Amino acid sequence: MSAPEYPVPADEEQRLRDLQRYALLDTPADPHLDRIVRLASAVLNMPIALVSLVDQDRQWFLARYGLEVAETPRRVAFCAHTIAADQILVVPDALEDQRFQGNPLVLQDPKIRFYAGAPLRSAQGHNLGTLCVIDRRPREFTPEQVALLTLMADLVMRELELRQRSMQCPVTGLTIRSAFFQFGEQEVVRARRQGSPLSLFNFDIDDFRQINNRWGHQAGDQVLLDVCRVARAPLRPDDLFGRIGDEEFSILLVESDLSRALQVAEQVRAQIAGLRGVFDHSDYQPRISGGITSLSPGDNGFADLFYRADQALYLAKGNGRNQIASLVAG
Repeated sequence: MSAPEYPVPADEEQRLRDLQRYALLDTPADPHLDRIVRLASAVLNMPIALVSLVDQDRQWFLARYGLEVAETPRRVAFCAHTIAADQILVVPDALEDQRFQGNPLVLQDPKIRFYAGAPLRSAQGHNLGTLCVIDRRPREFTPEQVALLTLMADLVMRELELRQRSMQCPVTGLTIRSAFFQFGEQEVVRARRQGSPLSLFNFDIDDFRQINNRWGHQAGDQVLLDVCRVARAPLRPDDLFGRIGDEEFSILLVESDLSRALQVAEQVRAQIAGLRGVFDHSDYQPRISGGITSLSPGDNGFADLFYRADQALYLAKGNGRNQIASLVAG
């Protein structure tokens, strides 16, 4: 296989996973982002401004001004070069730059001569794409313009982070059920493509309702936060943690077999059992029941994995709670 015509970031696999978990690709136009690219065009006096997201084999424009096409192949994307570094890329004249002088986007429409792109860096530290401006003639870019483009890229990331928060539980910050299933399906596809293991740990807090009934929702929220803090500790950056119901949670363990799932689940269960009660004088201490399973060749998708983990969870609850049960596909 020949090498790609663009630099590949060292964190490429994690970057693509992060991009997927923002759920931005192929979404409808956003008026807030449309205003930012119009502003970038006007303030920097450029005919074209774009919010470009760099996917595995393409760049897709989440917002665009002055350009009709919605995407281009990654192999010809200037932005594919920008995301490989952590600073603005400025190309004063593409015909004088060996990286781009033979690029079809330079020699044909839109006939790019000038390009400046600022990386869109996520909270997880990965470059998702760029805010870029383009001209059809060569030009210089002043330090003041660099600063303005950086500020507007920060505005774009703020909008993207606000979008992501809509997929998170307002109390715990965890991924909500609908998004968890969406991202889980993507991980099933990735695991099968790479031939890597994938495991799921579902759990809920035993007798959680009595907390709200006896001490109120503020105490209940504190228990949720304490449980989530403990459950996060053994997770890797690529693992996915979701709140599925009031006291129901799910952890997708990426590139992990049943052995790691059991290790994580037992560690979480034991440490939660060691938490103090809601109040020092109370007779309640949080406990969890959990179920684990791993992706099977016979699974039709993420839903099969999830509901098998739920079956294991019900076994743990039926056997007396405060324990972990496992199920494997037959």
